[in-house]
Amino acid sequence: MANDLEMQMKGYGLTTAEILYRMPDHQKLLQSFVWQHYDLAPDFPEMKSFLKFWRETLDGPLHSVRFVHRQLISASDWRALQGEFIIN
Repeated sequence: MANDLEMQMKGYGLTTAEILYRMPDHQKLLQSFVWQHYDLAPDFPEMKSFLKFWRETLDGPLHSVRFVHRQLISASDWRALQGEFIIN
């Protein structure tokens, strides 16, 4: 698995989702779950995969999903510099 920097250099950004779901035994109650992972916008394959897993495996039916995405590093953040600082 790639480390965080490698994923960011490939275009992945941090996606945070707040998932509201109904309690299995008390359908009128909503519970909140926060999911965070590196993902690719605009298709969000990691989040879609997690939500598919949730629907197929877990008992609490989904109510809603709100998410934000932030690309932490972009190509414009990196530039070649020439120079050297020698300390001691």
